[in-house]
Amino acid sequence: MNSVQSTSSLTVAKFGGTSVADYQAMLRCANIIKNDNSNRLVVVSASSGVTNLLVRLSQKNVSVIEQKDIVENIRAIQVNITQHLSSDVEAQLNQEINSLLDELTQHALTQLLQYSTKTADAILAFGEQFSSRIFAQVLQSVDIPGEYFNVQQVMKTNSLYGKAVVDLNQLSEQSTQLLAPKLIDKVIVTQGFIGQDSQGHTTTLGRGGSDYSAALLAEALNGTNLSIWTDVVGIFTTDPRITDQARAIKEISFGEAAEMATFGAKILHPATLIPAMRRNIPVFVGSSKEPEKGGTQIKQKVDSNPTYRSIALRREQTLVTVKSPAMLHASGFLAKVFGVLAKHELSIDLITTSEISVALTFDNPSGSTQSLITNAVVAELEQLCEVSVEHGLSLVAVIGNGLTCAKGIGQSIFETINDVNIRLICHGASANNLCFLVNEDEANYVVEKLHNTLFA
Repeated sequence: MNSVQSTSSLTVAKFGGTSVADYQAMLRCANIIKNDNSNRLVVVSASSGVTNLLVRLSQKNVSVIEQKDIVENIRAIQVNITQHLSSDVEAQLNQEINSLLDELTQHALTQLLQYSTKTADAILAFGEQFSSRIFAQVLQSVDIPGEYFNVQQVMKTNSLYGKAVVDLNQLSEQSTQLLAPKLIDKVIVTQGFIGQDSQGHTTTLGRGGSDYSAALLAEALNGTNLSIWTDVVGIFTTDPRITDQARAIKEISFGEAAEMATFGAKILHPATLIPAMRRNIPVFVGSSKEPEKGGTQIKQKVDSNPTYRSIALRREQTLVTVKSPAMLHASGFLAKVFGVLAKHELSIDLITTSEISVALTFDNPSGSTQSLITNAVVAELEQLCEVSVEHGLSLVAVIGNGLTCAKGIGQSIFETINDVNIRLICHGASANNLCFLVNEDEANYVVEKLHNTLFA
């Protein structure tokens, strides 16, 4: 088996769920690793479909019969991959998979008897444990010295299950001690999304956790590059599902990418860029299905800084307007409003103000069955002021450069969509974006029309 040659560069490569969905997908990823000697650390998500099954398994009141069906479906996805490996490797992996599935079954039964977020995290973490073990063996099958590594040895967190916070000092120390020596002559395969608290319990990092894990590891190991491999050929000027005129962006700055991620571009989670920005680590986003097509480079400085870079769309927005004459020439009113919101752990996205009213937007988690703004929140706010809550809105963000000082920006944007009702406009706080709210049923039309005008 070939050994990894010594190199001064270290690329952390992260592969998403579709990239490790089946054997052929994993084989494509293995070839990506083989074609670039700097790829030393591989971070994987769960195989496509597995996470959804685990989410269901982690929920309340899942019957034993449904639990068994879910476990068998997960087994089928993984065994469908291992059957393509040599018989000895297949037997070894299937034994490991069966052992993990036995553990998973016990966690599911515990969850049925007494639901807890701690058990939910334990259940959700299994997908990455399966895929990382299998992918390490796929690498070995093509003469790459792949080796499985349990990221929980280094990814230490607090006990905030579902959205655990990583201890960066411990991550740096443990990665230097336990991971770095292995990277000299191995390609290490580990998990995204999961960690471990001080009691040894499994935790998860929440939405976007796998990309974030990869970025944190790149930072801890002084990586020179971070590659995010997904199912699209980079970051686009807008969602290609909305308009076929969307085109891939060759390079983009950290600031622009952060704005895009924050305002709805699903290719990257905003948290992913924070470690990369701290250590100035370039980030590449490309398609594992079509690596030859290149992708998008995200870095501190780029050669081009166009006025318009992209249009992002974020659905399921809630607009809350608070109104009170007490605001006029008074101090402390907003502090009381924000105090109520902080008490309920609500994060404000956009804010605009007038003499006696303030409009605030909130992002509902995708797939959430209830509004973040509960009756209890409204009741507390109504002790201070009048409150109105509006749903069914989408946030459109025009991302670019120098938007606060270029002339004619507002005219170009709003004349293009003068047949649409604009509910709120937020502009001036950032030179990289101009945001506004529209009705959900007009969102796609607005994005398509703006793209055709601004990117013609």
